[in-house]
Amino acid sequence: MLDFPRWKVLGIWAVVALGILFAIPSMLPASAHKYWPSWLPQSEINLGLDLAGGSHLLLEADAQDLMKQRMQGMEDTVATEMRRGNPAIAISDVSTSGGRVTFAVDNPTQADAAVERMRTVTQPVGLTGTRDWDVAVVDLNRVVLTPTSAGTAQAMRNAMTVARDVVRRRIDPQGTKEITVVTQGQDRILVQVPGVEDPEALKLLIGQTARLEFKLVDLVADQQQVQEGRAPPGSQVLPLADGVGNMAVKRRVMVSGDQLIDAKQGFDQDGRAVVDITFNAAGARRFARTTQENVNKPFAIILDDRILSAPNINEPILGGRAQISGSFTVETANDLAIALASGKLPVKLNVIEERTVGPELGKDSIQKGVVASIIATVAVVLFMLVTYGRFGVYATAALTVNALMILGIMGLFNATLTLPGIAGFVLTIGAAVDANVLINERIREEQRRGRKAIDSIETGYREASTAIFDANITNTIAAVLMFYFGSGPIRGFAVVLMIGIVTSVYTAVNFTRMLVGLWVRRTRPRVLNI
Repeated sequence: MLDFPRWKVLGIWAVVALGILFAIPSMLPASAHKYWPSWLPQSEINLGLDLAGGSHLLLEADAQDLMKQRMQGMEDTVATEMRRGNPAIAISDVSTSGGRVTFAVDNPTQADAAVERMRTVTQPVGLTGTRDWDVAVVDLNRVVLTPTSAGTAQAMRNAMTVARDVVRRRIDPQGTKEITVVTQGQDRILVQVPGVEDPEALKLLIGQTARLEFKLVDLVADQQQVQEGRAPPGSQVLPLADGVGNMAVKRRVMVSGDQLIDAKQGFDQDGRAVVDITFNAAGARRFARTTQENVNKPFAIILDDRILSAPNINEPILGGRAQISGSFTVETANDLAIALASGKLPVKLNVIEERTVGPELGKDSIQKGVVASIIATVAVVLFMLVTYGRFGVYATAALTVNALMILGIMGLFNATLTLPGIAGFVLTIGAAVDANVLINERIREEQRRGRKAIDSIETGYREASTAIFDANITNTIAAVLMFYFGSGPIRGFAVVLMIGIVTSVYTAVNFTRMLVGLWVRRTRPRVLNI
């Protein structure tokens, strides 16, 4: 138990040194960062909204945009379902005006079949028996699909759940920042991001719907009518992203952003910033088939109903990869890649409230937290030194290393520290003290039983380690549950607590055991003054 070969000693010191090295950037004052070598770790801990200030946004879903999407989706479903059946049902005069989808069945005898076919694609809402769309026939051959209020409310709830997750992924792709993204009411999302005092870039990143579509260009449309905003049946007019005109494109979507699995900022052959995208298997097959069937024809790359570019299909694109080009800078291309990779917003979000929290509010909290932590730590150190002597020195060294390793791991992941995080930090220091107390008291107990010094130390560490692991497993379960079910500050507390559990067990069981083992090997004590 106390026999530490050289490789093990070097390994423990290496872990400790790395933890301290990653902790240093977070402890350096801002003025000293320029003296820190660039080849050493640079990542540091971020302060939360309650400590460093930041941006507060309240977003509201655009109900009209959601309704428009539902109408367009049902219009596409009508065309697909009428073609899919056997026999196919010929329809005409498809309309989405008046807040409902209507179409005429060319053969009135097939009207009932069309109604039944459309009813199969509607969905029940809850357990009430209500469906999301009402389907009826008027004038013998016109089918009318009307969205129900229950279906609209369900669609809004689903959209807000997805929108909340998309917003969180856009702001914090790695999931290490302590941001707050929660739904409020039926159609609002609260966003709090620490350290961002200029919310304009944040609003641009969040507000971009990132609805990506690939559509064929309508080559037969009259250009004069297109510039006037009119398109032939089956096509639509969309503006160019640079604002210098319009273009007519087919309504049918070749491939959509829903079929993306990755998006990254890159450069084309001329060194211009682009976004490289990768489709999933279904999207790759559909993109390959469409490009095979439309060689030497242009297709439009559309983002949020604006045409970024309309390249020509020179040859079939079979690899499931494509490139989005436009008037991008590296920053805008990277922002677009993040937005696409995080998924599209299912509904447009409007900012209805915006506040900036200054860092002055957190200064008093930081000062009081630091003072409380220092007083508590000094009191604990004095207690350990007076009570356990040399072993108290080892426990103090372990506490110091434990604190630095917590800071180092948090800095490595650019984690955010808030007041609950500070509470978790102090709690883990207490847990580390408990572990050292268990070990030292167990060693005392073995001495009272008449064991020799070395036997007492070995038995004390072995027996106490079991209790330490058992106690920290329960703490870990609690921290995992808080992280899984909580959000914002609760998650921050859980993250710091989990990191502290790992480091406190490592320093109490491994680090102090190594220090004691080296001392025992050097001095071979007969009596322990503990």
